[in-house]
Amino acid sequence: MTEGPLSDLLVLDLTRALAGPHAAMMLGDMGARVIKVEPPTGDDTRSWGPPFIGEEDERQSTYFLSANRNKESLVLDLKDEADKEVLARLVARADVLMENYRVGVLDRLGFPVSRLHELNPGLIVLSITGFGHDGPEAKRAGYDQIAQGEGGLMSITGTQQPTKVGVPIADLIAGMNGAFGVLAALHERERTGRGRVVRTSLLAGMIGVHAFQGTRWTVAGEVPGLAGDHHPSIAPYGMFATSTAPVQIACGSENLWRALCGAFGWDPAEPDFATNPLRVANRDRLVERIEALFADRPAEHWLALLAEAGVPSGKVRSMDDVYTWEQTLSQGLLLSVEHATQGTLNLPGSPVRFDDQPFSGGRSEHQAPPTLGQHDESIREWLDS
Repeated sequence: MTEGPLSDLLVLDLTRALAGPHAAMMLGDMGARVIKVEPPTGDDTRSWGPPFIGEEDERQSTYFLSANRNKESLVLDLKDEADKEVLARLVARADVLMENYRVGVLDRLGFPVSRLHELNPGLIVLSITGFGHDGPEAKRAGYDQIAQGEGGLMSITGTQQPTKVGVPIADLIAGMNGAFGVLAALHERERTGRGRVVRTSLLAGMIGVHAFQGTRWTVAGEVPGLAGDHHPSIAPYGMFATSTAPVQIACGSENLWRALCGAFGWDPAEPDFATNPLRVANRDRLVERIEALFADRPAEHWLALLAEAGVPSGKVRSMDDVYTWEQTLSQGLLLSVEHATQGTLNLPGSPVRFDDQPFSGGRSEHQAPPTLGQHDESIREWLDS
């Protein structure tokens, strides 16, 4: 297997959709051997599209491709006793098992935590649910947009009405939290020799990223509303129209405010804008003033002026622009992999980069997401060896 910081670990990925697969992919990016255990019909996301690529009999969902690199695929029917025995043998060898079934499903399949730890006392079990494994709503199914709404994120996102984030952020954050919890449990196992269960949920992920918006309520008693394109506690900090494309400015200190005023020829001590609390209170007027100034010049002019003044600023890039941007490419954030049926594919890379690697993730090379059951034979041969 390809070397990496986690190359001594075996991970069983029994998850589907996005939260669990993303967690498993994070460990795979760091070198872990990840065996994705799929039902005969495959992970749900294999059919999520369009877009798809490839011919009808070999078509691949781009959604599935986004969350399953650096994995092997093994098909098991967990209602079949012979296949259950294969899973039991895998559990005995594994370091981590990840699942995101509804509460109680794994028990009914014959693999409660007690049995998993009988088979392998050192096994780390990651369980991801929608709303938590206990409590009055534990049995609810977890879907990203529902969790974004129930967890409050949509209530602070948007301008005219609550809006979901443009990616399944509840799933992704739950996956990140799950991977983080697994690594903590693995570290603990070094001392104790025993495994444990790590639990997280889509709801927990949403509440965990409330940050200052959460303490606005829990500490200050304010109910945050739609944040729109401007920071609720700092000004000017947001998106501003120009004669062409919008420009974003992050004026996060009084020194930056003075630098911005110097670039624009304004008095930084003007009474209505002299301090950040005053600028927040008078944000609408400040935004109008900046956009009135920006209205007769293109974005590039203002970005150059702000950069020269040392004021953080930037574009709002489209996806095609992001993946052709020299800075993105310089960070190894576009990976080229060879797919079993589709040839060379370019995939977004891992957000983690090590000092001795030319691209993101901890491996010397990355593998394409597998086709359904691609590694059935090799995994079964390995188990029998």
